[in-house]
Amino acid sequence: MKKSILIASLALMMIISSCSSLTITTDYDKSVDFTQYKTYSYYGWADNSDKILTPFDKERIEKAFADEFNKRGLTFQKEGGDLTVALYIVTEQKQETTATTTGVGGMYGGYGGYRGYGPGWGWSGGMSTTSYNTYDYTVGTLVCDVFDTKEKKLVWEGVGQGTVDDNPQSREDSTPKTIAKIMAQYPVQPVSTK
Repeated sequence: MKKSILIASLALMMIISSCSSLTITTDYDKSVDFTQYKTYSYYGWADNSDKILTPFDKERIEKAFADEFNKRGLTFQKEGGDLTVALYIVTEQKQETTATTTGVGGMYGGYGGYRGYGPGWGWSGGMSTTSYNTYDYTVGTLVCDVFDTKEKKLVWEGVGQGTVDDNPQSREDSTPKTIAKIMAQYPVQPVSTK
């Protein structure tokens, strides 16, 4: 019973941290007019980095990026698009230890001394206990590189880094949100559908 509560607590902690610890970094070539691009093609996954993904996760990521590019007026073209999009993912195992200290007793005495005379400062004994909890988690880094196909040069890069959620259902919900946060910094904003 204790073990299942611990596992459930760690899973909840991972879900919470995956939402709150997402770090986004982007950069782009400021001399480029991104409105000139109308189509994009996928280069694929760089250096076989997709091997660490399940087929479902790979499909979720690709679809989420396609949705974001489409919202910006770009049309997918199997080959020879104005832009070439390359994706890369890497994961790293990490470990974190937390400490919790609880104390009981222990009071600091006031002035008093013997029958009210003389210093009476003192410390009455108490006890404290520190417990340590260690848990393993995975940090994932997803990189989206966008190249000008004709010039063969990098024009935009978006990087998202955060704790990987072990729950497939949560990943299905969170992947489009993560990709949208990465793409929020793309120089062309989504076309309004109003």
